[in-house]
Amino acid sequence: MTKRRGRGEGTIYQRKDGRWVGMYTVHTLDGAKRRCVYAKTRAETRVRLTEAVANRDKGLVFDAGNLSVGGYLDRWLEAIRGTVGERTWERHESIVRLHVKPAIGGTKLAALNPLQVQSLYRAKSRSGVLAPGSLKRIHTTLHKALKQAVRWQMIPRNPCDSVDAPKGYRGEIKPLDKAQVRTLLDAAKEAQPRLYALYVLGVTAGMRQGELIGLQWNDLDVEESRLTVKRSVFKGKVNAPKTARSSRTVRLAGLAVEALREHAAYRRAGAPWVFSTRNGTPLDCGNFHSHHWKPLLRRAGGCRT
Repeated sequence: MTKRRGRGEGTIYQRKDGRWVGMYTVHTLDGAKRRCVYAKTRAETRVRLTEAVANRDKGLVFDAGNLSVGGYLDRWLEAIRGTVGERTWERHESIVRLHVKPAIGGTKLAALNPLQVQSLYRAKSRSGVLAPGSLKRIHTTLHKALKQAVRWQMIPRNPCDSVDAPKGYRGEIKPLDKAQVRTLLDAAKEAQPRLYALYVLGVTAGMRQGELIGLQWNDLDVEESRLTVKRSVFKGKVNAPKTARSSRTVRLAGLAVEALREHAAYRRAGAPWVFSTRNGTPLDCGNFHSHHWKPLLRRAGGCRT
């Protein structure tokens, strides 16, 4: 086998059967790989090789190798961990594990097509198990993951762009009226006095649940009727606020100031958290929903959020 090299044209050689081969390198998720172009003459091979190298340099070479959809999603989850909120990452991981991988995880990433994605959505919808919002989140996660695969030049286009996305629930949010708020707070003060101030802040301060749970005593300035949102807590893990704008100062209503003054009686020595367990640790959101929020709604009767 005679091997020749032309300046700037990669590696070109002639095989024993007389055909010419041009070799060049592409970089994939699994490392550098050699690619080949073929022609009957050296001149034609040089033209094809030059075109292939130009396409590679323009980002027009896509190589997912033999990677499956499931294998790619595992790598994607590992890659984004730490770049999104813990709660967001856990939701993505759960959707991938429970819904996407069992259905299309074995499909080659390079072969995934819109019909397979649409069939996944249809099957989940027809099962009658998932709420519209859950179906929408499956699409959101898969679309986000495959959009990254396009950016990583593993596939040329996102199959999710060509499907009819599930429609999430778009019902109008109906805030509690004054009478419902009063009923809810009266029930909280009677049944859960240690968390009464949390409920007051919840209906007057416009704070997320994680921000309420993440509130520390040094974030409060009761004399000036304000507090500063500096963090969020989810399952015991402290995170920065969800967005840059989420770090903010909140003006407190008179009812909230009064509730926080009374709440100081529950302050545990040495514990920084305003709303904590009896051991001084932050509340767990799941435990809060199951053992505090839902029972309170039942006690309050017609109040629904």
